[in-house]
Amino acid sequence: MKKVLSIAGSDCSGGAGIQADLKTFSAHGVFGMSVIVSVVAENTSRVIDIQDVNPDMIKKQIDSIYEDIGTDAVKIGMLSTPECMKAVSLKLQEYKPKNVVIDPVMYAKNGCPLMDPNSVASLIELIIPNADILTPNVPEAERISGLKIKTIYDMEKAADIIKNMGCKSVLIKGGEHITDAVDVLYDGNKFYHYRTRKIKTKNTHGTGCTLSSAIASNLALGFRIDEAVKRSKDYITMAIEHSLEIGKGNGPTNHFYELYLNGLKEVDFK
Repeated sequence: MKKVLSIAGSDCSGGAGIQADLKTFSAHGVFGMSVIVSVVAENTSRVIDIQDVNPDMIKKQIDSIYEDIGTDAVKIGMLSTPECMKAVSLKLQEYKPKNVVIDPVMYAKNGCPLMDPNSVASLIELIIPNADILTPNVPEAERISGLKIKTIYDMEKAADIIKNMGCKSVLIKGGEHITDAVDVLYDGNKFYHYRTRKIKTKNTHGTGCTLSSAIASNLALGFRIDEAVKRSKDYITMAIEHSLEIGKGNGPTNHFYELYLNGLKEVDFK
């Protein structure tokens, strides 16, 4: 069985963060593991508080995975402070895992900040160069690239700027910020556009976490980057389309809808 690690913050309401990542891994038939870097008290409406895990404990969690189990892919989500980023970067350099998917989480779906605003420079210097694929949404891509994004062409320009910061590929998620529901992938040689119909729902809590975890799962399963993104887009679209009316704010997506209907297909459990 393929093994995928999430390095991210927790979400006690279960819709985003580590909890969403583990659900997504399970839905793809891979073995999920976690390194918790922050404990987040949040729900579908707001972030109440964040308590960061000591950097030494972050490093020890990562060591625990690699001295025993290892990984076929790694998803990295919320990294709230430069100290946390340094700890993760050191261990990525030490273990050099393959298929590293980095979701540069800056805000919760309700707009609450999840990253220290002064940490962007550290993100660019320490974390982005480790990414096989970086998956920012439009506001995050604007913060990283310094470019205002209004059109698909702007998405391509921003992707090129970010690619030159050291990552191997960039997926900018258009979401509600671009007229067409389009994401743009740039692998350094070619742009890929992924268009899906917009789904009218407020229940999109954890969509970025879920998409990046799906990409990591599909890379672990052996798919090329463009096909991994395509399959992951299909998965998150399904999960949003059948999202759950849970909570008073932005409810969670339905990670297991298709699994409950059809079961796992073509999964090697060896």
